[in-house]
Amino acid sequence: MWGIVPAAGRGSRIQPLAFSKELLPVGSRRDDGTDRPCAVAEYLLERLILGGADKICFVISPGKSDILEYFGDHYGSAQLAYVVQPDASGLCDAVFRARTVVGHDEDVIVGLPDTVWFPKAALQTLPGADLSFLLFPVEHPELFDAVVLDGDRVKEIQVKQRGAASKWIWGAFKMSARGFRELQSLWMTRDRRDEYFGTLVNAYIAGGGQGLGVKAGESYVDVGTIGGYRTAMALLAESSTANGRSRLLAGGSSEAVRPAAAMTNGATA
Repeated sequence: MWGIVPAAGRGSRIQPLAFSKELLPVGSRRDDGTDRPCAVAEYLLERLILGGADKICFVISPGKSDILEYFGDHYGSAQLAYVVQPDASGLCDAVFRARTVVGHDEDVIVGLPDTVWFPKAALQTLPGADLSFLLFPVEHPELFDAVVLDGDRVKEIQVKQRGAASKWIWGAFKMSARGFRELQSLWMTRDRRDEYFGTLVNAYIAGGGQGLGVKAGESYVDVGTIGGYRTAMALLAESSTANGRSRLLAGGSSEAVRPAAAMTNGATA
């Protein structure tokens, strides 16, 4: 199975940086007994591998060769490939550029490389459906893509919509080989005008397609904002003394970190 990492964005919310935002140091990891800084994208790669990906495709812009230099040809047990997205043309364009390497009969998992979420192995809960979403509860769903469910079926995705009808947002999603081809074909039929994956999924559902939502996520941080970055740094540091158990605020907060037992999900713009 392929993991797809859309990493061609400009990262304008957290500039200026002298490197790609996916390499922003967030916390640390231990290699051969030595602590070293951990690039934020490493958290996603770890989770994709736990979710079953043995090959991972980075979709990068022409100016992000530092990602290739940092990760090289493999990460852990997964082999890495790189595809170029010439312009930052949205998530749909990034995801479907991976068709260059994804085989006709291969499933895919997609996650965002500037996020940190728990549980680490939550992707294992996604079924072998044509389309399924890993969902996380947040206090401010209007800042994300809120997923409205009918049972476990996706009824609608509300893209950054004020007054969202659901507090559950998608943090990652999985497509079967057939689902990947069908959604790509629909996107092209719609003249590739869908920038957000949510609008494409809404058209897919309206045309008879089905998507499932799995409420297996517990906590989610968007590290692409200063508030989210501060929250992730503080809480990852705290989690190292709490038996590896992290409770991250959704979207981040610049407030002081409270004891883990007292945390609730929140978000900042």
